[in-house]
Amino acid sequence: MTIPNYTYLKLKMLGPKGVITVSSSYEHTYECDIESVEYGEVVENTTELASKLKAFAAEALEPKHHAVSFEPAEGTKKVPLDPDNSNNKALTIIADLNPK
Repeated sequence: MTIPNYTYLKLKMLGPKGVITVSSSYEHTYECDIESVEYGEVVENTTELASKLKAFAAEALEPKHHAVSFEPAEGTKKVPLDPDNSNNKALTIIADLNPK
């Protein structure tokens, strides 16, 4: 139930003992206007950034290679996980790797 008057920079509202009037200065109004414009620009940039990040996230979540279609590169060799155990578990690595 407030009534703003932008011409006189007054805000009036009904209080328990009558009308309450809140005044402001032109300098303060100008500063608030500048802050409001800057805030609007930040919100716009944030919204744009959020939409770009959302697009990147959706693109990153798209599976480009499925595990079922994995094919090892040429020149691979199998290395046993545990040379002392004969459970036939091995890793496939590139054959051109340095022995270290």
